Amino acid sequence: MLGFLFRIGMKFAKKKTVLRRKTSSESTSVAISNKEPNPVFKSSTLVKPISLMIGMVLILTCFNLAPSNSVFAQEEIAEVVSTSEIIADSTESDSPTTSELSYVFNNAIIFICAVLVLFMQAGFSMVEVGLNSSKNVVNILFKNLMDLSVGALLFFTVGFALMYPGCYGDVTNAYFSFGGFGIYGASETDSLSPYADWFFQAVFAATAATIVSGAVAGRMRFGSYLIFSAVLTALVYPISGYWKWGGGWLTQFGEMAADGSYPLAFQDFAGSVVVHAVGGFAGLAGALILGPRIGRFSKEGKPQPMPGHNMTFAALGVFILWVGWYGFNPGSQLAFGTAADIDATVYIAVTTTLAAAAGAIVATLISWIWLGKPDISIGLNGALGGLVGITAGPDCFTPWWSMVIGACAGALVVAGVRLLDRLKIDDPVGAWPVHGLCGIWGCLAIGFIPNAHLESGATTFLIQAIGTVSIVAWAFFTMLALFSILKLVGILRVSEAEELQGLDMSEHGMSAYPSELPGIMGAAPATIAQTTVPEPAPAKPELAGAE
Repeated sequence: MLGFLFRIGMKFAKKKTVLRRKTSSESTSVAISNKEPNPVFKSSTLVKPISLMIGMVLILTCFNLAPSNSVFAQEEIAEVVSTSEIIADSTESDSPTTSELSYVFNNAIIFICAVLVLFMQAGFSMVEVGLNSSKNVVNILFKNLMDLSVGALLFFTVGFALMYPGCYGDVTNAYFSFGGFGIYGASETDSLSPYADWFFQAVFAATAATIVSGAVAGRMRFGSYLIFSAVLTALVYPISGYWKWGGGWLTQFGEMAADGSYPLAFQDFAGSVVVHAVGGFAGLAGALILGPRIGRFSKEGKPQPMPGHNMTFAALGVFILWVGWYGFNPGSQLAFGTAADIDATVYIAVTTTLAAAAGAIVATLISWIWLGKPDISIGLNGALGGLVGITAGPDCFTPWWSMVIGACAGALVVAGVRLLDRLKIDDPVGAWPVHGLCGIWGCLAIGFIPNAHLESGATTFLIQAIGTVSIVAWAFFTMLALFSILKLVGILRVSEAEELQGLDMSEHGMSAYPSELPGIMGAAPATIAQTTVPEPAPAKPELAGAE
């Protein structure tokens, strides 16, 4: 060993000598380039002593490698290896399991979807504002704000436990049950956090309430609307929701199996009836009891056009709602922890998109034929109708059939508007044709149009009809009774003078467009006479538009 180290030292000395000679003979040496002579390479007498010193250091190091030191080194290495193995085992034990990852994905995605559904409140606000008079904008925005605020508080307090009592404990009544106040406690078997679950369901409840806002716009007192919103979100919507989504009687058709399940059930994946038809028929009840806006129908009973003040807002609202629907329908998958779950989620997004597109196109074509020119308000409502129609079965219809569902919904929107006009029912935004009529269509279609539920024998047309009629009748007649009581008490509708002035000023004392008020800077003074403008020639009968 010593001889080996000595030879290494001698070779090192020889290499240093060669390097010195080579360096001193080259004109591009480091010393020349630095403009300074290098004393190390200039003195050859320093090389051998340095080499000998290096060799002595190596020899002394070799003598210090006693057997005891070698054993100590080996023990130290073994300790390091052992520590590494412990760290590796600890890392493996701390790494998330498959079930934990699934739990994380489920809750993260359901939270994002809930935010999208909450953002639909902005979409509803814009649609209703755009399709109504500018003197009622503040009132409409305020009602949408209260729908979300009142709905969140009451659905947290009692609504959630009415809709999902099984999460709080055992349930024996399939028609009505109450689990308790607040949010249920978490368990180790939950795939969703109770808080994520509540958040997602709460924004659905607010959606059902805000649908009614458009149907009663322009003539309902603000206080009475708050009463309606509270009753719907705290009682009406949760009770009928329990029948379907909470495991109530609409999920209990056929003979019960040994595990307590039933082979047949009413199918409504994301709420064509459970959410949208409830809101649509509640709005219809309100419109019936309130009566039409002043000037909506002539003395002879003919409908008079009352166009909205801003189609830009209406179009923006529909686009927001369309985007929000990707939280509504794909989010109702409720599980996102496996590849199959994600495949189902994006499949639902595809069928939702195709149905909306088909609804918009068909409604536009019908308006083009009917009016002689395409009507954007009808086209926008056609898209919403397609979205509502497919909401019952975005998971079970093929993409081709989803287009059929949406196309039929677009046609139903136009037919529903015409029907309301003939019945002299004033629905300023078409809430009932879009949400009520198309909601019914979506659930009934599952009963006879080819889909996965029919193929598997999970439902029948009769079951779909029973579920649809039951939920719609519950929402319509309870709200009809509530609106009738409010009218009887004399607090339902504003006075004629207040309605003509506009609910923004009469109910809230402010305007959405203050610069347009007389006496406000930027507005025309009230005393200035209006310039007389000749009336345009009457339109041809075939181009006159809706009556």
